[in-house]
Amino acid sequence: MEKYPGIEFISRKDIDTKKWDACIDNAPNGLIYAYSYYLDAMSTHWSGLISGDYDNVMPLTWNKKWGIHYLYQPFLCAQLGVFGKNTNPEMLRRFILAIPPQFRYIDIYLNPFNICDEGTRGYYLRSNYVLSLTGEYEHFFSTYRENTRRNIKKSEQVNCYLKKDFSADAVIAIAKEQMNRTLKAKAEDYDNLKKIYHHLHRQNQAITYGIFSASNRLLASAIFFFSHQRAYYILAGNHPDGRTTGASHALIDAFIKDHAGKNLILDFEGSDIRSLAFFYSSFGAMEEKYPALRINNLPFYIKWLKK
Repeated sequence: MEKYPGIEFISRKDIDTKKWDACIDNAPNGLIYAYSYYLDAMSTHWSGLISGDYDNVMPLTWNKKWGIHYLYQPFLCAQLGVFGKNTNPEMLRRFILAIPPQFRYIDIYLNPFNICDEGTRGYYLRSNYVLSLTGEYEHFFSTYRENTRRNIKKSEQVNCYLKKDFSADAVIAIAKEQMNRTLKAKAEDYDNLKKIYHHLHRQNQAITYGIFSASNRLLASAIFFFSHQRAYYILAGNHPDGRTTGASHALIDAFIKDHAGKNLILDFEGSDIRSLAFFYSSFGAMEEKYPALRINNLPFYIKWLKK
């Protein structure tokens, strides 16, 4: 740290939680994933890079394998990086260079305010989709793709109905079954998500939405979190039977209808997957690029494993 005296590496046990969370509260680029309680729940370990008196902070979410420390992106933490009132390219460069060399492999996602200098090692861009909900619902509906409007109508024709604020367990159960086919999340990841959900729900910052069939089967569902004038589409659980009923389209439409006219951004949390990007953009959501870092300083004899 001698090269960057204004930036200090601090272990989790020594972080002042109140100051850390106050920085996230007040940061123009603050995101729910960077709060201490969220990091405590979803990351295996985390420490922090801190400038000044918590003027800018960067969570370093880490783990250890084969005796080697590495930085990784925790489950359901779509973006992290540097947060604070000064996140210009020079500040970001200094934070990246201040990452301790003990972290031999880095694979993390930053946030849209973290603009990297050209030539930054390991830098690449990812895609998110966001929709500002400040307009009138009728305007949003008119800008949906024709296929999206048709699917919403189909959901109504087969007598699907909307239900809100039911148990998060129902969403998680369907999502877990889906994700186990493509993403090997641990059972404890879902347990930790439940803890966060209940914490936020008590503060009116979390809600579930579901589209049910006429026979009361949950076809499409989602958990939404709220912070920083942002609604996070944090987890979706969709039953295969919902594909032919337009249930997923009806769910997003219902959320937009409920929140249209508010100073709120609907954050879809992705995606680089073409089919999901098409789905999100069909509601008028706009692409928002954000940076990521992948740096491999592993010993030569295991470096090839992470190519």
